[in-house]
Amino acid sequence: MKALIVFGVAIGWLFAVQVTQAAEAAGTGRPGGFKFDTTISREVLENYLARSVSMEGLLNGRGDLSDNIRMLKEEGAKYIGRALCLWGAEQDFTNSVERARKEIPLVLAADPEMVLEACVFEIVGQRVSQIPIPGWVFTAFGQPVTNRNFVYEDMIYPRPGQRRSMGHGQVPDENQLETRMWFYYQAASYIDIGCEAIHFGQVEIMNRNDPDNAHWEELLKMVRQYAARHARRHMVLCNGHTPTGGLQRRGNPLLDFNAFPLRIMENTNTPTEAILKLGYSDGLYGRSKGGMTFSGWACEHLPYLAELDNFGVSRHPGQPGGPKENLYTWGYDEITWFAHQPKDYRAKWLQYAWDWLAETDPNAHLQMPGSRTASSAELHWYFANRPSVAVPTGLGDEEAIRAVWTRDAARQRK
Repeated sequence: MKALIVFGVAIGWLFAVQVTQAAEAAGTGRPGGFKFDTTISREVLENYLARSVSMEGLLNGRGDLSDNIRMLKEEGAKYIGRALCLWGAEQDFTNSVERARKEIPLVLAADPEMVLEACVFEIVGQRVSQIPIPGWVFTAFGQPVTNRNFVYEDMIYPRPGQRRSMGHGQVPDENQLETRMWFYYQAASYIDIGCEAIHFGQVEIMNRNDPDNAHWEELLKMVRQYAARHARRHMVLCNGHTPTGGLQRRGNPLLDFNAFPLRIMENTNTPTEAILKLGYSDGLYGRSKGGMTFSGWACEHLPYLAELDNFGVSRHPGQPGGPKENLYTWGYDEITWFAHQPKDYRAKWLQYAWDWLAETDPNAHLQMPGSRTASSAELHWYFANRPSVAVPTGLGDEEAIRAVWTRDAARQRK
């Protein structure tokens, strides 16, 4: 009898868990689901983009990992942008990768369908010369295996007039073999630990000596071939910032999707508030270039993410800017402006931005803010988590994010 009771309790618990999981899936799910292997359909890709959240530093020590995992699961997030976000990756590359290797299983245990994004950024510093080049990197590029480190001077633009400082380093020249070897090493390392997406940063400032993107094509092909052998689902989703509309080769996109800031415009009639406007600044709306994708489907416009970007603060924080400062919103970058707004306004603005994108450019998908660098004297980091002992500076936007996604899911089911 006791065994029957225990069995009945276990069955009841399992049923309750299944009902709860089904309810959660119904709450924020989308038709077509989130399954892919080797290639990805447009429907599934857009499902991921429609459940994307920027979680800068999730896997490199930003915020409370347990609470971040809780928030992402409760929201219904599927694409976790900038999860491994190493700006100047060479500074502590090996330790950073090993830390993420241990943390990724904890995230995927909450939801194995999640895609975790790592970053290969448009910056390289001199400490890269302290990193040994593994033999398998030489072999991949058809080079003789030698015992040496990466060479910083062979990565930056060769002519001083082309060089551009970026933080504590330089913008690398992807036309250089050394740069592509460094990028490949980073990307393969991220794939090995379970990341299934890579954001390649500002791709269009690294190709000044590669005008037809032949070397970008070579690198991305190699990264995808590596993913086909080593990634969880035999694929890595590649994206980057594309202000001209896309990283193209022979009329086709090299990336799986594009990404770009929202470009938020000040509403000078209502101080501190802001709107989105077609044609404002260099917004990507209506300009994402299409063609035949890696996964084998054609499109007129490649899907893309529109994000609340971080890039600093102007000389006049809190004040309206002029034509020369139209990247700032009331003197702040996008995420800092957003974080400074009242909570109820932030909730309404996320729904407004979602609806505006859907009406203005259906190829655009709002990447929700989750964790991001902020740039004001009062606020140095934005967390969407509800405030708690674990995240005392959380701004509590997670419920608003889930509300937007729940409403979208209901529309999709009609």
